[in-house]
Amino acid sequence: MQSARSQTGRPYIEGMKWLTVVAGIALLLVVLWDAFETVVLPRRVNRRVRLTRLFYRATWRPFATSARLVRRGNRREAYLSFYGPLSLLFLLALWAAGLVTGFGLLQYAIAGELATELYMSGTTFFTLGLGDVAPHGALARLLTVVESGLGFGFLAIVIGYFPVLYQAFSRREVSISLLDGRAGSPPSAGQLLHRHRGPGGLAALERLLGEWERWSAEVLETHLSYPLLAYFRSQHNNQSWLAALTTVLDTSALMMVGVDEEEGGECARQARLTFAMARHAVVDLAQVFRTAPRAPAADRLPAPMLAQLRAELAAAGFHLAEGAAVDAGLVKLREMYEPYVEALSRYLLQPLPAWHLDTPRRDNWQTSAWDRRRVSD
Repeated sequence: MQSARSQTGRPYIEGMKWLTVVAGIALLLVVLWDAFETVVLPRRVNRRVRLTRLFYRATWRPFATSARLVRRGNRREAYLSFYGPLSLLFLLALWAAGLVTGFGLLQYAIAGELATELYMSGTTFFTLGLGDVAPHGALARLLTVVESGLGFGFLAIVIGYFPVLYQAFSRREVSISLLDGRAGSPPSAGQLLHRHRGPGGLAALERLLGEWERWSAEVLETHLSYPLLAYFRSQHNNQSWLAALTTVLDTSALMMVGVDEEEGGECARQARLTFAMARHAVVDLAQVFRTAPRAPAADRLPAPMLAQLRAELAAAGFHLAEGAAVDAGLVKLREMYEPYVEALSRYLLQPLPAWHLDTPRRDNWQTSAWDRRRVSD
């Protein structure tokens, strides 16, 4: 009777071992392929089911919901600024845990207890080499060598991954900081045009739009390859990469329909090129984060504001074309990008800039903690 029971249980045990082997191999392949696509592959991945994508969907929405409970302003921005770096650390920890578990399952399928094999897998992956638990058998030793080499390579990739991300972040932020003196804090298309009035203003604006055409291309490239950069906040609470990109789109749209071809032909031409590149960036990034375009809750540029903006720019010597055809053309251009930036704004909790500020504000370079302290005293 006992022999019959053992013979009956043996296929079950063998089946469980094979199931453990399949689970371990599948887990290793999923983690390794996901890490390859995220870190090594320099292009957008359109596949919907990805470990990294699932991780960010599962963590960002609860984090963003909790951020809405924080009062608007500096505290909320400080709270949101933690998500990008923390998510990167937790993602790396998730990959490491997946690899350790996968190798632990394979070792367990060969021989041993699950808890012991997971412990040995962890010490092997992180190349601790404690030696208190040793693999038994040729296959187990081979798996240990493979895991040790993979762990060493994983740590090397992580060490190289951080500088690449932070260099891309720094390049993005340099241009955003330079926009402070050119478009205000927060930036606006009205301020950008107002500060480029007078002799040589159109030529300077043309050069600026050319630089931002390249900046938009860099943001598109880096944020498609490393989407988690979109969660990294700017140094100042009234600045963001999305606000800067929207300001450039607003300005380009105004220049395309409001500047006479004979008076500022080269600038209008550059505005068209910059608009095309910046619009390409926001559309592709909206697809990456699967944020469907949506109309803004309120019109960002109602007719009275547009009339006021034209009047103030005209008083400063920067004349924009007027008329029903011009206004219709501007509306058409805005419809090409505003639904996408609105969707990204709602998803990332990054406010969009105004076209025109009724009350003048001091730029970031004009303020400091000591200045605010003197005002309060």
